[in-house]
Amino acid sequence: MIDNSELLRGSRILVLNWRDVRHPMAGGAEQYMHEIGSRWVESGAHVTWLTAAVTGRPGHERLDGMHVRRAGGALSVYPRTALRGWLARGHFDAVVDCQNGIPFFSPLFAGRRTPIVQVVHHVHQDQFGTHFPAPAAALGRWLEGPASRSVYRDRPIVAVSPSTRHELRTRLRFRGPVFVVPNGTVDLPSRNSRRATEPTIVLVSRLVVHKRIDLLLGHLSTVADAVPGLRVEIVGDGPDRARLQNLTDELGLQSTVTFHGRTSDEVRDELLSRAWLTTSTSQAEGWGCAVLEAAAWGVPCLALRVPGVRDSVLDGETGWLVDEPGQLGAALTGALRHVSDPVRADQFAESCRAWASCFSWDRSADLLAGVVSAEISRMAAVTAGRPVAHREARSDIAVLAVVPRPAAELSAALRTTDEIVADGERTAVVLNGCDETAAVSVMTRLGVRPITMQLMDNRLVLAGPTAPLAPGSTTGQLGLHTA
Repeated sequence: MIDNSELLRGSRILVLNWRDVRHPMAGGAEQYMHEIGSRWVESGAHVTWLTAAVTGRPGHERLDGMHVRRAGGALSVYPRTALRGWLARGHFDAVVDCQNGIPFFSPLFAGRRTPIVQVVHHVHQDQFGTHFPAPAAALGRWLEGPASRSVYRDRPIVAVSPSTRHELRTRLRFRGPVFVVPNGTVDLPSRNSRRATEPTIVLVSRLVVHKRIDLLLGHLSTVADAVPGLRVEIVGDGPDRARLQNLTDELGLQSTVTFHGRTSDEVRDELLSRAWLTTSTSQAEGWGCAVLEAAAWGVPCLALRVPGVRDSVLDGETGWLVDEPGQLGAALTGALRHVSDPVRADQFAESCRAWASCFSWDRSADLLAGVVSAEISRMAAVTAGRPVAHREARSDIAVLAVVPRPAAELSAALRTTDEIVADGERTAVVLNGCDETAAVSVMTRLGVRPITMQLMDNRLVLAGPTAPLAPGSTTGQLGLHTA
């Protein structure tokens, strides 16, 4: 892949995020920007975070080469960040504004000519009602929706999954450019997993209300009756832990369920290496980070078909998706019985590892760097009075073309928001915002005849040109190795 992170060498990037990875409630959103930001630093960029204060951590800390500056609490972080961002106007070349339900509204204080890219993990419209009383929930929905749409206008947005992009379009009605930059994941483990002899479900999750782990617990008695020897290992901590442990006791599941709390990576990995299955009952996610981490160990996932998770689980290949919560118990029983057969378990494990291998933080960093670099160039043109393309009608369609030309010959002629993956004299190009007719025009301008060309589906959008072939496909191996 062309290294777009190099485009940010020497650039001063300001990251706005509600929390950082040292926060006790840090999750996938914090990991996402930390992994990407640290790679930008390795490529020569200067990255500064503005985030909330953490008990026991200093107001200023250097983490993996990034300057992390903390001030404010769960809500006061927003005005504190706005003040600090206004005072820092002109000191940064671009702002990466990470929205976690309540936006930072950086265009109001960073300056209208400052390049700003907004990162959205998932849409919180339903979750506001779960966490707040009705008046506060209504305010949250307005801030995330109409207010955010008005302030950010045609600023580019990065969504971490097609589900999030769909929610941004349909529920929040954003009409500007939306690029999908998926999460990376852990490297595939070098050692083979040693599956437990007894049927074992391992769940890695923050213990918060919207993860709905109580829904899982409510079905486990039925599953345990049908699957002798069932073990459920829950890894993670959070404000909902005491309630969930009390519920476990009330349901008589003490001998089945173990709460491990927040563990070391080694303990978590040891548990995952022995799992038969993982699961997700979340209300919604931007992406299933824990799902892919389990897949790297060859562990399939049974999950409710909700935004984000439905992207991370390939139904029937790396796990199963359930439409209704009431079906969860029967589905868990069926899945455990299915993978009790070692041959079937090995088939799922192979598919899981192949899917997980498509995701890397290096690729995520390069894709997001391409969007930031493009916005820096666009705003430079605006400032200089040069004409720029109108962005509001940006299409979400993308085309994959495989061409018989080295990547180095193509990169200068394409946009930094296009993905270029090389394999010797053959190159796969993802043309974002293009339908097939527009893609033919691009290829004609480049003077090259594609070997293959096809519209991108969600699998390709997420995993890129090296995505594993879907079962039953007759088009040959997708991406670079197409014959």
